[in-house]
Amino acid sequence: MAAHRSQRIGLVVAFVVAIGVVAPTQILFELREGDTPGIAELFRQAPTRANLRRLENDLENHCRLGQVVRPWMQFARFGLLADAGDKALLGRDGWFFYRPAVQYLIEPWSPDEGQIQGNVFDAVVSFRDELAKRGIKLLVMPAPNKASVYPEMLAARAGRGSATVNRTTLDVLAKLKQAGVEVVDLFDVYAEARRKSGSPEYYLAQDSHWSPEGMRLAAETVARRLLDLGWVERGTTKYEMRSVPVERYGDVLKMIRVPQVEKLYKPQQMNCTRVVDAASGKPYADDPNSPVLVLGDSFLRIFERDEPGAGGFVAHLACNLGFGLSSIISDGGASTLVRQQLARKPALLKGKNVVVWEFVERDIRFGTEGWQVIPLP
Repeated sequence: MAAHRSQRIGLVVAFVVAIGVVAPTQILFELREGDTPGIAELFRQAPTRANLRRLENDLENHCRLGQVVRPWMQFARFGLLADAGDKALLGRDGWFFYRPAVQYLIEPWSPDEGQIQGNVFDAVVSFRDELAKRGIKLLVMPAPNKASVYPEMLAARAGRGSATVNRTTLDVLAKLKQAGVEVVDLFDVYAEARRKSGSPEYYLAQDSHWSPEGMRLAAETVARRLLDLGWVERGTTKYEMRSVPVERYGDVLKMIRVPQVEKLYKPQQMNCTRVVDAASGKPYADDPNSPVLVLGDSFLRIFERDEPGAGGFVAHLACNLGFGLSSIISDGGASTLVRQQLARKPALLKGKNVVVWEFVERDIRFGTEGWQVIPLP
């Protein structure tokens, strides 16, 4: 206990010294170059919240010594307090979690609180009805937050395999199913898969996204549902899977933005599979004339447009169905932005029979631009 107290006192002292040194040093830098010190803006404009925030950002972005000192102070906070910054959370055994996703999971919240534009239920049902007017079916697939699948890697007391799913998520899934929306419940899929002995990890330790194995399981599940519903027929295009080893640091680890922390960890190694056309040997490519359009966010981008390429959800879904697909992918924008893109280019719906819509679970609360109802022209 005494050791922890002394560590915290040392960190506080370091922060105070940094504050006392960095600000005067920056003023000297600016005066030597003939510039007016940025801090002078504090006395030139009204001290409104917006002006103070703007001044804070300017000082933070242009402070030279601060740019050198800040990573080391953040490194000290990480080492002494396990503080990974405002976007990342340190879990167990080298696992990292995206802070907003955990915030969604553990904080009491209701869509009725009006924190977003619209709500997920109205947006999904409206989109389903808009597509139905054109004779197009909708299949919705929420991608679980990593902590919903691996709560025990966030905190030991959560217990392995616990069904730690936000109550709002369960309510949304239930309401959508009651409204006749076809939903792929990956929460149950992963829970059942994890109960099998020797099951692989379905999410990446350093990343917010699913692993190659988790992605492949999702693609197989969606393909089976589409075929069982009779919405599509298996095609005749032959694809092959080619193993490609990939080594990369996860997105959550990079969000800490401290190279000293990143060097504490090794890049995660994974066995990806690139989908190639068996006849030509070329990597999978979308088919604009496909009867199926896939909408989604970075869960569809990973492995598909990132390394190794042609190895993500869309390519593997196409492989399972036996024909190429069309897709619209927008990082962080599956709640509203992908539908806005579709509304601007309605020709993308020409010849389509099915739309598969993926969005990450946390977007139920934190979706970019909320959950707007977007009429299709």
